[in-house]
Amino acid sequence: MSRLSLFAFVLTCAAACRPSPQPASPAAAATESATSDAAAGGRTPAAGGRVAQRESVETTVFHLHKFLQRIGVERDTYTRDGAGDLEAKASFGFQDRGSQVTLAASFRLGPDGLPRDYQAWGRTSRLSTLDERVTREADDSFTHSRVGEAPVHVTPPASYVIASGYAPILAQDLMLRAWIARGRPATMTLLPAATVTIEARGEQEYEVDGKRVTLEHVSVRGLVWGREDAWLDEAGRLVAVVTRDAEFDHFEAAREGFVALLPELVSRAGADGVAWLSEVGKSALRGPAGVVALVGADLVDGTGRAPVRDAVVVYDGDKIVAAGPRASTPIPPGAATIEVAGSTILPGLWDMHAHVQQVEQGAAYLAAGVTTVRDLGNILEFVTGIRDTIDAGQGLGPRILVSGIVDGDGPRALGTVRIKTREDIAPVLDRLKRAGSLEVKLYSSIAPSLVRAIAEGAHRRGMRVVGHVPEGMNVLEAIAAGYDGVSHVPFLFDPLFAPGEVAKLSREARGRRIADADLKTAPLAQVIRAFASKKVMLDDTLALFELMSHTAEESARREPGLARLPRELRGLFDGTSPAQAALDGAIFARYLAMVGELHRAGVPIVAGTDISVPGHSLHRELELYVQAGLSPMAAIQAATSVPARQMGLQAQVGTIEPGKRADLVIVAGDPIADIRDVRKVTRVVARGRMYDPAELWRIAEFTP
Repeated sequence: MSRLSLFAFVLTCAAACRPSPQPASPAAAATESATSDAAAGGRTPAAGGRVAQRESVETTVFHLHKFLQRIGVERDTYTRDGAGDLEAKASFGFQDRGSQVTLAASFRLGPDGLPRDYQAWGRTSRLSTLDERVTREADDSFTHSRVGEAPVHVTPPASYVIASGYAPILAQDLMLRAWIARGRPATMTLLPAATVTIEARGEQEYEVDGKRVTLEHVSVRGLVWGREDAWLDEAGRLVAVVTRDAEFDHFEAAREGFVALLPELVSRAGADGVAWLSEVGKSALRGPAGVVALVGADLVDGTGRAPVRDAVVVYDGDKIVAAGPRASTPIPPGAATIEVAGSTILPGLWDMHAHVQQVEQGAAYLAAGVTTVRDLGNILEFVTGIRDTIDAGQGLGPRILVSGIVDGDGPRALGTVRIKTREDIAPVLDRLKRAGSLEVKLYSSIAPSLVRAIAEGAHRRGMRVVGHVPEGMNVLEAIAAGYDGVSHVPFLFDPLFAPGEVAKLSREARGRRIADADLKTAPLAQVIRAFASKKVMLDDTLALFELMSHTAEESARREPGLARLPRELRGLFDGTSPAQAALDGAIFARYLAMVGELHRAGVPIVAGTDISVPGHSLHRELELYVQAGLSPMAAIQAATSVPARQMGLQAQVGTIEPGKRADLVIVAGDPIADIRDVRKVTRVVARGRMYDPAELWRIAEFTP
């Protein structure tokens, strides 16, 4: 599901010490409890300054989850020495789709509760590592060191915290205790030079083991991209965190005894996030209400017809009422007129491979001109709640079409919706249908023997079947079993390998087989014929695989959006190594060529990104289509009318015609002459509301 996680198959397919009753820092709590610890047999400093033996204070366990599926634990231990220093250590580990992710961290806090030293080393996801240290010097400055970066020296203000992102949970626990102990400041410095913003979002009562407990909800910004949600008990201890991991996937942690609350907390996080974004998003609204006429731009209406020069597009609320040449398209009396000469008006763009896992993505999508997304894997209750809020006009973001993700059993399985046997098929499909899922997305651990029955059941319920090709099948078998769409172009190269052969080949041998493949001969010619004859849709996610196929420097040249990323996202797109770049680039060239051949064979190609560089990668996808041989017009249609038709919504959206929804993008320049102009978004109209992209990018924490 994650963009970064997919490189694993590219070549193979192809918490806390207990405080005093009032909230206090762990160090303060430890100091205040010294007398009771000594009475219990602990050793304190002896006469003459002898340092006492280290004393254990507490051990806390957090249960770690991904997509609400329990995957591991974090064990936090606190010890104190006679000098008053507290050492807090975290042992963090989980299993994710067959990979072990482990991280260790250690904090040393002085008697004042402030961190003096911090170390963290290990992995934060299957594909990301961390080796970081922050040390307090004699002059009260700090040195921050991270492998691969030059050391940074800084003297922070009084309110500072130390953390490395979402993990370990210990860092978040200490941070929130410090926030309370320091009087709940709006912001604190995150060493070496960032800012954490913490906001109280109210208290709610919950039932835990038959008892009512009150938890305080807070939002945190600055550790990961966008908002995290955390809950504290009445003593100020961290109870749960709802966040995203280093692969952008849903990640949740709950202190032992509170795990059963996670589904409800995830739902609350989504609802609160949408409400927050809707409120701050008001600053991005531009343009008048009522009847609006856009005048003077070229019109690319998405139908494939030639552009209309000097056009007029009129919308009233959320409906288009007129579109055509200025000379023959009357402007209604009283309409507000906006001159947009020198621009091009396009239908609202679609991202057909999205994962809306945080509300900030809504702002980023709209800023890029994306007014509809197809969510291909999520926590069902989370994404449907956001979908319904936006559909009710109470949120900010694109229209969300839900494809419910389903996986099977085994160590690599993902999510909580599972089909393990034939008996599971009907209840799971009925659940997805009730939730409004338009499709069933099959993931990699579904048993191949169940695919045909799942497809037949989904089709009877009016749902399509799309997604990954399950392990043990190839793409030809998936199409024969009833797939309506395939995600990710590497799966199309599966038939190059005999069953079981991939595991016996070296990485280079596997890659060379793909790079040297002839698309005109079997078995790849057979793949193209199967897609074409069954009209199977492909969302290829080329922009994602391009990021994996080149060095970081080359990727930055190809994708200017990388330079605009929020601080928390930098470093996630390291690409391939220089030694591997030639082969990986050759593999990517085959992917590009395959998409071109499929388009020429009449296969419906739809633009999707699997998030990648949020917002920006949709533009890159269209640029890559032109490189693959599609005309700029066809590339634009792959993100407008073709997905609307594939999803059965062509009567409502996808083209600029009277009666359709007022989803529009205004770009400077002419993307038919130069597809790169699709990046030059100056205004976005979603459901008849006009937005300023620069302000939306600011809300999403990107550089406009």
